[in-house]
Amino acid sequence: MAADVPSSDRPGPLLTEDALLGPVDEVAGSLLGCFVVTDRPDGQVALRLTEVEAYSGQGEDPASHAHRGPTPRAEIMFGPPGRLYVYFSYGVHWCANVVVGPAGRGSAVLMRAGEVLVGESLAASRRPAARVPRDLARGPARLTQALAIGPDDRGTDLLDPASPVRLHAGPAPAGISAGPRVGISVATELPWRFWATDAASVSVFRAGGKPRRRGPRQDGRP
Repeated sequence: MAADVPSSDRPGPLLTEDALLGPVDEVAGSLLGCFVVTDRPDGQVALRLTEVEAYSGQGEDPASHAHRGPTPRAEIMFGPPGRLYVYFSYGVHWCANVVVGPAGRGSAVLMRAGEVLVGESLAASRRPAARVPRDLARGPARLTQALAIGPDDRGTDLLDPASPVRLHAGPAPAGISAGPRVGISVATELPWRFWATDAASVSVFRAGGKPRRRGPRQDGRP
């Protein structure tokens, strides 16, 4: 980590399981300001989370992959907490989620957007379409591209110091806003999207609509 990076813009200690054990909508908001760090052969990138979405497996959230129980696709959502759930969305891009809650609960938090604070040049090389820094990880697909997260990371323990993808503590934002989740067509009444109120990197809100037609390799939301 560069010595000239302010301490507030550096990852803190790794999170612990205890920090992830609450109800999914409460844990989701607490992850804002936390850092996601990836170490790859070409270097390290660290970003601070500015937007997340909560998805529950407790029978209250039909938008969740875990709504029908621990299917082969969703079984990783049932714990233990701190694992990385990666899925392919609409046959287009990868999304990354933090499994939260006690084992067996089936809840996860989608990492929707973040602010790259370490490794900006490397993140930009992975995201050549981004014209300004705020766009490097502004949306779940851009976030995984900036961090080089893909299918091989599924099941990674984010709480292990030896992992190539890790979740670290960080300063909470000054303000947190909540509202509907993006792009879903069921459970739209749940205000389970949370974002740092004044963060420029928060993704553009698009209300849900009719489900898209999916090909054989496509998934919906978690």
